[in-house]
Amino acid sequence: MAEFTLYIGNKCFSSWSLRPWLAMRHLEIPFEEGFVRLRTPETFANLAKVSPTGQVPVLNHNGKIVWETLAILEYLADLFPERNLWPADIDARALARSAASEMHSGFREVRYGWPMNLRRPKGHKPLDAEGEAQRARIEVLWRECREKYGRGGPFLFGHFTAADAMYAPVVTRFDTYGGTLAPDTRAYVDAVLATPAMRHWYAEAAKERWPEPGPDE
Repeated sequence: MAEFTLYIGNKCFSSWSLRPWLAMRHLEIPFEEGFVRLRTPETFANLAKVSPTGQVPVLNHNGKIVWETLAILEYLADLFPERNLWPADIDARALARSAASEMHSGFREVRYGWPMNLRRPKGHKPLDAEGEAQRARIEVLWRECREKYGRGGPFLFGHFTAADAMYAPVVTRFDTYGGTLAPDTRAYVDAVLATPAMRHWYAEAAKERWPEPGPDE
């Protein structure tokens, strides 16, 4: 049995699953993948076997259970400080944690108006007024991180951090629904999508044989 097992849902639309999976894969932390198919009559019972909250993702580390995405990322950062999952500079780290927490608890109208669906054809989909304000806030936040601390690489803080993992599902949404993006937004979206880990996630999602969600959902 592997030291780490990360339980996730369908790659096509399980946005929360993507976050720790991407971080572990990108940072080359070995793990086994546990899978619970979502949106089935058996989903609740299957989740109850592995998750104290009935949700994914959940990390099993040699029998120790860690749930909630940010908690998993923080746990990994403690275990693997050399992977620099948070920026070393304290000011950059404070901004990274603030941005990650804002994503964890916010941007509801963007997430609901632009649901993650890797089967959906790309095309602009307008958001309502609140969703548009939240979309603009995401771009402002990305610019702030990049301008202050991202000069050393293509990600929010130069190198890949937990903040990038937290925003990865929103990156897919901007790519799917955002239409023509501002050049700096497009550059960041493309940088995340170009990572081998993200490309692997997309390839695995394309292989899923289940019908949900449909391409127009």
